[in-house]
Amino acid sequence: MYTRTNFHKHTFCLFQQVESSTLLHLKLGYKSASGSAYYFTELGVYRQSNHWGRAANCRWRLIPNSSYKNQTEIVGFAKWTDFYPNNETEKLFFIVIDIDNNEVHFNHKDHPNYDHQLLRNASETAKRIKEIKIVLDATTWAKHLVFDDFEEIKSKMLTELINTNESFVNLKKILQHGKK
Repeated sequence: MYTRTNFHKHTFCLFQQVESSTLLHLKLGYKSASGSAYYFTELGVYRQSNHWGRAANCRWRLIPNSSYKNQTEIVGFAKWTDFYPNNETEKLFFIVIDIDNNEVHFNHKDHPNYDHQLLRNASETAKRIKEIKIVLDATTWAKHLVFDDFEEIKSKMLTELINTNESFVNLKKILQHGKK
């Protein structure tokens, strides 16, 4: 169980953006050297910060209510039960693609949404997310492939990138020639 004394030690967490007015009646619990402010409650922690993602030895992602830019002060809340153990070597993370919003995210295997997806360690996850972003954001990755329907081949590539450890280059060859 995570609490105010250990939530900041090697954890993964998804914080939900909340209105900054939520903090008006709360007492500041801690202010970090980087300027992040923490407000502790029995249920969890509010974090007011202008940086999200990697925080020291933690991976804390903000789920925004609307579009936001890093470097903007945002308040996020997470329950103590939303924190999971994190390290750089264990295969703890799975990747989720939101096609409708053209986004890719990663999540922790202890999260309730985990359904036996392929797990990767932190560096493998980061590398694969970069490759997925290339497929989501551009068409140049497919310029030497022969296909009738770009959306279909894009969908196949994204599925393979999530569900296999096959290299990006090999996946392009497999899509082209149909062999593994």
